[in-house]
Amino acid sequence: MIYQAYQAQVDMMTPVRAFARAAAANLRTPAPFGVSELPATMHAAAAFEMLSRAGLSHTRPAFNITSVNMDGVDVPVTEEAAMVTPFCTLLHFRKEVPFVRQPKVLLVAPMSGHFATLLRDTVATMLPANDVYLTDWHNARDIPLRAGRFGVDEHTDHVIGFMEHLGPGSHLVAVCQPGPQALVATALMAEDKNPALPRSLTIMAGPIDVRVNPTVVDDLAADNPIEWFERNVIGIVPWRYKGAGRRVYPGFVQLGAFLNMNLDRHVQSHFNLYSDLAAGETAAAEKTKEFYDEYFAVSDLPAEFYLETVQQIFQESLLPKGEFTHRGRPINLDAIRTTALLTVEGERDDICAVGQTMAAHDLCKHLPDSLHRHHLQAGVGHFGVFSGRRWQHQVYPNIEQVILETS
Repeated sequence: MIYQAYQAQVDMMTPVRAFARAAAANLRTPAPFGVSELPATMHAAAAFEMLSRAGLSHTRPAFNITSVNMDGVDVPVTEEAAMVTPFCTLLHFRKEVPFVRQPKVLLVAPMSGHFATLLRDTVATMLPANDVYLTDWHNARDIPLRAGRFGVDEHTDHVIGFMEHLGPGSHLVAVCQPGPQALVATALMAEDKNPALPRSLTIMAGPIDVRVNPTVVDDLAADNPIEWFERNVIGIVPWRYKGAGRRVYPGFVQLGAFLNMNLDRHVQSHFNLYSDLAAGETAAAEKTKEFYDEYFAVSDLPAEFYLETVQQIFQESLLPKGEFTHRGRPINLDAIRTTALLTVEGERDDICAVGQTMAAHDLCKHLPDSLHRHHLQAGVGHFGVFSGRRWQHQVYPNIEQVILETS
């Protein structure tokens, strides 16, 4: 009933939000005698706008990456669907630079309640020097039941299939949640002598071994049996959507969990937004609204993928124990011998703590020392690992160096 209760609340608030949006616009319309600029009017307009924003979006925002600067020249960028499955679009950010060959990079976005546009800054930073492909995961509530299940095995299959599409000599970068699947996919491809085996694998803030410095997220998974999660956080998509009847982990539930982890900060941000709107501080208000427009755009996960991830990665730690399997096949991380491994962690990460990603190096025992790299980024939390100034100027150069050295 969790999804039905949420949908009822959304339906009830829709006309209220529409009224508030119209009221805010009317109050800001220039009026005689400067009425629209009076403090009382501006406060009222700000209050109505805050009310109009009291809701979530379930539609992927645009990437808005239309060009990239290469050697001082703005080069047009076009989004192309290189491959499409019911659960994901392999999105290619094609640059209009004929005869220029760059390393191909598969950037695997997290399936964690948000859309792949959360990696907009990641893509934009990597584009000038790389041919970037991104996993644009579909919202599970829009995927018909006839498409079948999507669990951890299917996720790994997608990573392998996409690497095969990019072809030999490509590179793999996994951000956050898909770190374990990227490592497993690399091991399978190495053991199978797959020609599309990545030259380098970068895992950024990925939960390889959550037993190291457990966070609140890890404790929640450990303190409750898998039946608790199935009973309390799994919903059924309402009949009005294409994925009607599909069992999902709703994006709004995940968002609620993220908000609660830093509730005081988010509340203060909205107080500041109201103050900026009421004071006519347009630039500051727009910056805050841009962040929350992205943050409040949520995507549902297939229930089987979420539950298997909680059980296999967070509760049983199968990968670091050497007990992980793919479709019943034991995973042999010793097979990874030629793929350079770079792990990246954030000093202040409260979602994937320091040491959890670096654990990947201990698991790849037959990888030469020269192919092991680790970067601990000072002063950043989880999102700062792949977005923002420190990502652009301090984290990314490490990735670029590994890619260049192994291309």
